Amino acid sequence: MNAIDWTERFKGTMALPRPVRDRLLNVALIRDHKKGYQVFGPENVPDSLIFLYDGTIRVSQTSGNGRDIVLYRVDAGESCVLTTACMLAEEAYNAEGIAESDIKVVVLPKMSFDRLVAEEPAFRSFVFATYSRRLIDLLRVVDDVAFGRIDVRLAERLLVLAGGDREIAATHQEIASELGTAREVISRVLHDFQERGLIVQSRGRITLSAKPALRAIAESD
Repeated sequence: MNAIDWTERFKGTMALPRPVRDRLLNVALIRDHKKGYQVFGPENVPDSLIFLYDGTIRVSQTSGNGRDIVLYRVDAGESCVLTTACMLAEEAYNAEGIAESDIKVVVLPKMSFDRLVAEEPAFRSFVFATYSRRLIDLLRVVDDVAFGRIDVRLAERLLVLAGGDREIAATHQEIASELGTAREVISRVLHDFQERGLIVQSRGRITLSAKPALRAIAESD
């Protein structure tokens, strides 16, 4: 892995001048973690910037009453906006990042990050452009939770989770966490979908019987 130019993996770093990329290659570290590994948690103050080379990280937050909400996912080729924000503020995370698969991360220590931000305008622009894009995505999550119709959001999420397949392995609670709502709400809407012939439910699994109809609901808002 050390012989590979990992800066080719990320659109932002790939566009940086070669001298800046070489500096990144000299100071960054490569780490491998298994599925289920806690990349960061509420008790941690970040001491490095994370670039996800391979895999997926789920970033979620737990409310005071124990309800989980998935804020966003970091996919391969992306960096984590929460890490950037907490590093800049020198504050602990208020969320948790869990590896949803085996992952490979590029770790840029805070001292090197601070130096590059101060000395390399191109790197500084890259960091804040990435941060801005992710912040907009996060605000969309807040808007959806606050104002979005739950049937529309659920239909959309079912289609995303299924991808090219028709079957999803997920509990009502897991889907509720994805959408930032209560399990009972999800159970009620799923029951309605089943009554309408859109899905078939079994223990821990949901089969999408009518994808075009679900897509019409997802696009109706």
